[in-house]
Amino acid sequence: FPGPPFTHQQPPRKMVYYGQTSCEQDTERYLDVVTYVFSSYKKEVPLIINTMGWVKGEGLLLLIDVIRLLSPSHVVQMDTYGWKAMALLTAEHVHLTPGLHTKGKQQAKCNQLGGSGAEGWRCPDTEGDASAPQYKLLYVHPEFPRAGAAGEARVHSIILQDMSILGYLGQLQDPDVGALLPLHSLVPYQVPFSAVALRVIHTDVAPTNIMYAVNASWVGLCRIPDQVRAQGDGPVLLTQTPLCDCLGFGIVRGVDMEKKLYHVLTPVPPESLRLVNCLLLGNVAIPNCVLMGQQGIEGEIPYVTSDYNYGI
Repeated sequence: FPGPPFTHQQPPRKMVYYGQTSCEQDTERYLDVVTYVFSSYKKEVPLIINTMGWVKGEGLLLLIDVIRLLSPSHVVQMDTYGWKAMALLTAEHVHLTPGLHTKGKQQAKCNQLGGSGAEGWRCPDTEGDASAPQYKLLYVHPEFPRAGAAGEARVHSIILQDMSILGYLGQLQDPDVGALLPLHSLVPYQVPFSAVALRVIHTDVAPTNIMYAVNASWVGLCRIPDQVRAQGDGPVLLTQTPLCDCLGFGIVRGVDMEKKLYHVLTPVPPESLRLVNCLLLGNVAIPNCVLMGQQGIEGEIPYVTSDYNYGI
């Protein structure tokens, strides 16, 4: 598909909601997610793994972990113009170098022995090591200025993330209606507290404040293998972040505390929504334009404040 990703979104075969745009705060869960998603790959078609641009410090070590865990047939390494920060990620280098969470193969130390017995001593190599990765390295070094400029790439990634969310929410619009319907004109689903479990996956939130955090938030609609067990009439809260399938995304448009209902906007089809029993709240924000651009509202815009104290 030509063009940026937000213009041709496709339903994934398997997806996990990590909940953050960077994995720096929880690299162990990142590797667990990568391994979980990769486990569904049946190798019937070629697979291209698009790794992150974080290749400094722990990011490089994490990249070595990913290569070691996924055992690719080819690795394409692209450098930045005028700046070389990484060693060549050859199969031998990855085999010997420890990653962030995986260990490298210790290179044997060979003592040079003198005398007649030295001829029989040889240093072992990695060619016969069954655990050594076997892949072909394709190295690309750009010859035009500003290729891979980090600052611009960071800004572009934020814009593309917002565009992806907007493209996803565009599925909520009726193709037969000419005008664009604002968020408050769309009919949400009503979801009982007892039907889904809740988990905030990027920070600790007190149970008494959980509804303030969930309200007007972007959530992953997930399926956990365990049955949701409600205790009382309050929300069902998970104590640990599950590693589970994500079936899509939605916006919690409101919380009805009297009727114990979440109001959720989502384009996920009903046949998939029947499988959803978990809402995961991450650190992914709804684009500002979605809330600021609501038409036909008198007075203050819901969930938007102009009286903000930056000293807090």
